[in-house]
Amino acid sequence: MNFRRASFREEPDINLVPFIDVLIVIVIFLAVTTTYSRYAELKINLPVADANTVDQVIDKLEIAISQTGQYFVNGREVPMESPVLFAQILRQIAGADTDPVIIISADSDTTHQSVIYTMEAARIAGYGRITFTTQKN
Repeated sequence: MNFRRASFREEPDINLVPFIDVLIVIVIFLAVTTTYSRYAELKINLPVADANTVDQVIDKLEIAISQTGQYFVNGREVPMESPVLFAQILRQIAGADTDPVIIISADSDTTHQSVIYTMEAARIAGYGRITFTTQKN
Protein backbone atom coordinates (compact mmCIF):
# COMPACT_ATOMS: atom_id res chain seq x y z
CA MET A 1 0.00 0.00 0.00
CA ASN A 2 1.39 3.26 -1.10
CA PHE A 3 -0.28 6.25 0.55
CA ARG A 4 1.85 8.86 -1.11
CA ARG A 5 0.44 10.93 -3.83
CA ALA A 6 2.12 10.94 -7.11
CA SER A 7 4.06 14.17 -7.21
CA PHE A 8 5.83 15.76 -10.06
CA ARG A 9 9.44 16.47 -9.51
CA GLU A 10 10.60 19.45 -11.48
CA GLU A 11 14.12 19.37 -12.75
CA PRO A 12 16.08 22.43 -11.59
CA ASP A 13 17.24 24.57 -14.48
CA ILE A 14 19.68 27.41 -14.66
CA ASN A 15 18.32 30.65 -16.00
CA LEU A 16 21.03 32.16 -18.22
CA VAL A 17 19.21 35.37 -19.15
CA PRO A 18 20.45 37.44 -16.15
CA PHE A 19 23.97 36.14 -16.69
CA ILE A 20 23.93 37.17 -20.34
CA ASP A 21 22.50 40.60 -19.43
CA VAL A 22 25.36 41.22 -17.01
CA LEU A 23 27.94 40.17 -19.59
CA ILE A 24 26.44 42.49 -22.20
CA VAL A 25 26.57 45.42 -19.76
CA ILE A 26 30.24 44.66 -19.01
CA VAL A 27 31.09 44.49 -22.72
CA ILE A 28 29.31 47.80 -23.37
CA PHE A 29 31.13 49.41 -20.43
CA LEU A 30 34.53 48.23 -21.70
CA ALA A 31 33.76 49.36 -25.24
CA VAL A 32 32.74 52.84 -24.09
CA THR A 33 35.66 53.39 -21.69
CA THR A 34 38.44 52.03 -23.90
CA THR A 35 40.66 54.58 -25.58
CA TYR A 36 41.95 53.81 -28.99
CA SER A 37 45.36 55.02 -30.09
CA ARG A 38 45.87 55.95 -33.68
CA TYR A 39 49.61 55.89 -34.02
CA ALA A 40 49.41 54.69 -37.60
CA GLU A 41 47.79 57.95 -38.68
CA LEU A 42 50.47 60.15 -37.14
CA LYS A 43 53.44 60.72 -39.40
CA ILE A 44 55.96 62.62 -37.31
CA ASN A 45 59.58 63.22 -38.16
CA LEU A 46 61.38 64.07 -34.97
CA PRO A 47 64.23 66.58 -35.13
CA VAL A 48 67.78 65.29 -34.98
CA ALA A 49 70.50 66.90 -32.88
CA ASP A 50 74.01 65.98 -31.88
CA ALA A 51 74.60 66.84 -28.27
CA ASN A 52 77.47 66.07 -25.99
CA THR A 53 76.60 64.64 -22.64
CA VAL A 54 77.51 66.95 -19.82
CA ASP A 55 79.09 65.30 -16.84
CA GLN A 56 77.24 66.40 -13.76
CA VAL A 57 79.73 67.57 -11.19
CA ILE A 58 78.76 66.37 -7.77
CA ASP A 59 80.40 68.34 -5.04
CA LYS A 60 81.73 66.00 -2.43
CA LEU A 61 83.91 65.93 0.61
CA GLU A 62 85.94 62.76 0.93
CA ILE A 63 86.83 62.14 4.56
CA ALA A 64 89.39 59.43 5.23
CA ILE A 65 90.06 58.18 8.75
CA SER A 66 93.20 56.17 9.40
CA GLN A 67 93.67 53.42 11.93
CA THR A 68 95.65 55.79 14.16
CA GLY A 69 92.90 58.44 14.15
CA GLN A 70 94.25 60.82 11.53
CA TYR A 71 91.60 62.66 9.50
CA PHE A 72 92.00 63.66 5.85
CA VAL A 73 89.47 65.80 3.98
CA ASN A 74 89.94 65.71 0.21
CA GLY A 75 93.50 64.50 0.74
CA ARG A 76 94.48 67.19 3.27
CA GLU A 77 95.17 66.23 6.86
CA VAL A 78 92.97 68.12 9.28
CA PRO A 79 92.82 67.97 13.08
CA MET A 80 89.84 66.51 14.92
CA GLU A 81 89.65 68.32 18.21
CA SER A 82 85.86 68.28 18.48
CA PRO A 83 82.92 67.75 16.13
CA VAL A 84 82.10 71.48 16.29
CA LEU A 85 85.57 72.54 15.13
CA PHE A 86 85.63 69.78 12.51
CA ALA A 87 82.25 71.06 11.21
CA GLN A 88 83.81 74.52 10.75
CA ILE A 89 86.66 72.95 8.77
CA LEU A 90 84.15 71.07 6.61
CA ARG A 91 82.27 74.33 5.88
CA GLN A 92 85.53 76.07 4.94
CA ILE A 93 86.56 73.28 2.57
CA ALA A 94 83.06 73.02 1.02
CA GLY A 95 83.07 76.75 0.31
CA ALA A 96 79.93 77.85 -1.55
CA ASP A 97 78.49 74.35 -1.78
CA THR A 98 75.52 74.19 0.57
CA ASP A 99 74.99 70.41 0.68
CA PRO A 100 77.92 68.32 -0.55
CA VAL A 101 77.98 64.56 -0.39
CA ILE A 102 80.09 63.39 2.55
CA ILE A 103 82.02 60.23 1.67
CA ILE A 104 83.52 58.55 4.74
CA SER A 105 86.35 56.11 4.15
CA ALA A 106 87.38 54.67 7.47
CA ASP A 107 90.01 52.00 8.07
CA SER A 108 88.48 48.73 9.23
CA ASP A 109 90.42 49.03 12.50
CA THR A 110 89.31 52.61 13.15
CA THR A 111 87.33 53.14 16.31
CA HIS A 112 83.61 53.48 15.96
CA GLN A 113 83.76 56.77 17.85
CA SER A 114 85.90 58.33 15.11
CA VAL A 115 83.21 57.65 12.53
CA ILE A 116 80.50 58.94 14.87
CA TYR A 117 82.45 62.19 15.41
CA THR A 118 82.67 62.62 11.65
CA MET A 119 78.93 62.05 11.21
CA GLU A 120 78.19 64.46 14.06
CA ALA A 121 80.41 67.12 12.48
CA ALA A 122 78.57 66.70 9.16
CA ARG A 123 75.24 67.10 10.98
CA ILE A 124 76.44 70.25 12.76
CA ALA A 125 77.66 71.66 9.43
CA GLY A 126 74.19 71.02 7.96
CA TYR A 127 75.23 68.29 5.55
CA GLY A 128 72.77 65.42 5.41
CA ARG A 129 74.02 63.35 2.50
CA ILE A 130 76.49 60.87 3.99
CA THR A 131 77.79 57.68 2.42
CA PHE A 132 80.46 55.14 3.28
CA THR A 133 83.01 53.39 1.10
CA THR A 134 83.63 49.67 1.29
CA GLN A 135 85.64 47.12 -0.62
CA LYS A 136 84.86 43.64 -1.85
CA ASN A 137 86.45 40.65 -0.15
